[in-house]
Amino acid sequence: MKKFKIGVLGMGRGVDLAENLSLQKDCEIVAFCELSAERAASGIERFGREVPVFKDFDTFLEQELDAVVIANYFHEHTPYAIKCFEKNIHVLCECISNGTMAQGVELLRAYEKSDSIYMLAENYPQMKFNREMKHVCDGGTLGKIIFAEGEYNHPVDPEDTDFLKGYIYFPEHWRNLLPRTYYITHSLAPLMWATGATPKRVSAVPVFSPIPEKATARMVGDRAAIVTTVNDDGSVFRVTGCAAFGAHHNAYRLCGENGQIENLRGMDGQVMLRYSAWAIPEGKQEVNLYEPSWNDSDEELIENAGHGGGDYIVARMFLDCLREGKQPDHPYDIYSATTMSSVAILGHRSLLGGGQPYDIPDFRLEECRVLYENDNDTPFFGSDGSEPTIPCCSVTEYSPSEEQIKAYYEAIK
Repeated sequence: MKKFKIGVLGMGRGVDLAENLSLQKDCEIVAFCELSAERAASGIERFGREVPVFKDFDTFLEQELDAVVIANYFHEHTPYAIKCFEKNIHVLCECISNGTMAQGVELLRAYEKSDSIYMLAENYPQMKFNREMKHVCDGGTLGKIIFAEGEYNHPVDPEDTDFLKGYIYFPEHWRNLLPRTYYITHSLAPLMWATGATPKRVSAVPVFSPIPEKATARMVGDRAAIVTTVNDDGSVFRVTGCAAFGAHHNAYRLCGENGQIENLRGMDGQVMLRYSAWAIPEGKQEVNLYEPSWNDSDEELIENAGHGGGDYIVARMFLDCLREGKQPDHPYDIYSATTMSSVAILGHRSLLGGGQPYDIPDFRLEECRVLYENDNDTPFFGSDGSEPTIPCCSVTEYSPSEEQIKAYYEAIK
């Protein structure tokens, strides 16, 4: 049996994916790449066996690799994916695929010259309730899906400073500058997966209400962005990026011509399937409340995986693509991935412009690529020390207080 040799860039989130890939009998993790010696040591301890760790990505790529997991900083995936494409190495990439519009163009041009398989490592569509919602949509009883909502809502404890040391450990870290539209795939991808729709136009408005964190260097005072997309099938989505209002939840609702299905906030994975009284299908009630089943032979492995089982399923999906020599389906393919990144980036521009709508380019078309091939605007610091070129917050003069920043530096010591 052929064993696929996998390398992993980034030993934070990357170790989670490495663990789930390793559960596949025909997969072997043969190398890691990580700049931080501390993260490398803790990552190896968590992974549970010795694997070579390289600091230099080019040296890392000289190893015998079939595929690479790209799990470095959120906005810096593109250059490393391109280096893999140049060697025809397959890529499983964390979200988002590209941090700027120009990177999206560059990524696709490099990909199309390669023989690489590219898959976005987006796990939220594979949560049990989202799989059930797709199953119901595919069954057709809801009729055409015309409206859907997706919320990834992750408020933080304003008093908790422990998170800073592990995840936001220097002031220019991307999490301190993350616009609320950018972390879009957890809310958007499940809707695209269930419906098959692709966003074609985006607009967004902010919910500005700074979190009263005890210690922070967060330069974003928005709690959420309310993002609306008009899609290629005429449907409309309303989604958030990473929001921080109300109570913690991942909530999705799909509305068709005949009924709707949603997972219930705070109800441990239960779904509510409802039909209009005149459109109840045979074998169903007008109101159906239930907890779905996995109906999967790997249920035990799925139940033990992170992100509601999604981590294991995504790893398995990627290995299936390698085994079959095929690209993943929508919305895991590279064109869907760059579309979601465009929603994130142009959604933020809409937010800064008072809700002005933006067309989402079809990067399959060269005439769309040339419009954005030099568009490198970013709210983030670059690894080369380059500074942001656009604001990260709807209130552009916002910043935390001197007391908050001082407490942040104390917390990360």
